[in-house]
Amino acid sequence: MSALIAAGIPSPSQGVWYLGPIPLRAYGIIIAAGMIIGVWWTARRYRDRGGNPDTLYDAALWAIPLGVVGARIYHVITSPDAYFGPDGDPMLAFQIWRGGLGIWGGVAFGALGVYIAVKRAGVRLGPIADSLAPALLIAQAIGRWGNWFNQELFGAPTTLPWGLQIDAAHMPAGYPAGTLFHPTFLYECLWNLAAAALIVWLDRRHRFAGGQVFGLYLMAYTAGRCWIEMLRIDDAHRILGLRLNVWTSLLVFALGALVFVVAGRLGRPTRVVTETTAENADGEGQDLHTCASESDADDVVGTSVSEDETAEESTLEQF
Repeated sequence: MSALIAAGIPSPSQGVWYLGPIPLRAYGIIIAAGMIIGVWWTARRYRDRGGNPDTLYDAALWAIPLGVVGARIYHVITSPDAYFGPDGDPMLAFQIWRGGLGIWGGVAFGALGVYIAVKRAGVRLGPIADSLAPALLIAQAIGRWGNWFNQELFGAPTTLPWGLQIDAAHMPAGYPAGTLFHPTFLYECLWNLAAAALIVWLDRRHRFAGGQVFGLYLMAYTAGRCWIEMLRIDDAHRILGLRLNVWTSLLVFALGALVFVVAGRLGRPTRVVTETTAENADGEGQDLHTCASESDADDVVGTSVSEDETAEESTLEQF
């Protein structure tokens, strides 16, 4: 056991490989992989709710670039010393491959991108947000492994068997060589995977209103981020003794609870309901109503619902 504790979890010896003159950076590859998988699963869930997957892919073209920009802006604003401090270099703010993406800026700007796409497509936001909820957690779980390759954002020293090894070049000042640290990247990855599984399980067994599943995401993610954030020892601004990201997590958790309650009272459907008019040979219109199955387990694009029920749902406001 003592040998295992002494060893801990090794960190990668390198995070960059070269294809000729082109650098292939693990951080970027991992972030891209998380985005691709997240978009794919969101499109699948949106399809199962009766939506057109192409609408989701169009939304991703807005959300991903804006999300990356927002994530970087949040990081630079909340950790300005490396860029604008006495020994800072403003040009480092553009070197995103060196790490430093703030999830809150990414979610906020990404949501703005989705909102723009939704308005352009004339569809409702609720089903898209609910389709995104667990997929976003999976993308975040994958993306955290970029911190492992960069040997950054780890926690306090620990003697636990799964303590993380840090190379001398990345060892924080004041700690002797061989010190092991809490692998917060791993904690958050496992938390996000468990939260995604919980949301999928609840979504299959309960009839949520539109937007409530996304509220669950906000609460589930921030509940874990609070305690994981408090383990970290990297420099961060503090307010009343707590790291800024802890306060942000608490505020977003409250926002998630508010979204869940308000969405439940509004009672709008989390399924996509479409209404089209087909002209028959006599020139008379016929309303066609379809909705999607709520189950993620079935690869069903849509099932018919009664005309009375769909007519009632189609009168709900867009959001």
